[in-house]
Amino acid sequence: MAPDQKLLVTVILRHDQSKTLDEIMAHAETTGFYRDFPPDGSELVSWVVAMSYGFIIQLCLEPSALRNLNRFIEQKACGAFRYEVYPSYDFEPIAKKLKQDHV
Repeated sequence: MAPDQKLLVTVILRHDQSKTLDEIMAHAETTGFYRDFPPDGSELVSWVVAMSYGFIIQLCLEPSALRNLNRFIEQKACGAFRYEVYPSYDFEPIAKKLKQDHV
């Protein structure tokens, strides 16, 4: 599949502040979150920690894999994290062109 036929998706996993880190890690171990991430059909692009917040993860996937990603998060991340999922795109080439055009 051509790259323009894939989705770039940003997943924000916010630590559940009502739980300790040990409780979050225990939940993730029980569900197999770290073992099984990223879910089938998804390719990991980046995974960063935002201190005091949680994870900001970018995945590339075919549109047909979006449901699988949703189910994975519902089954394995919920209970340890609150989550948000956003369709995304790479703005860097556009920013470079804007900078060049507005010198």
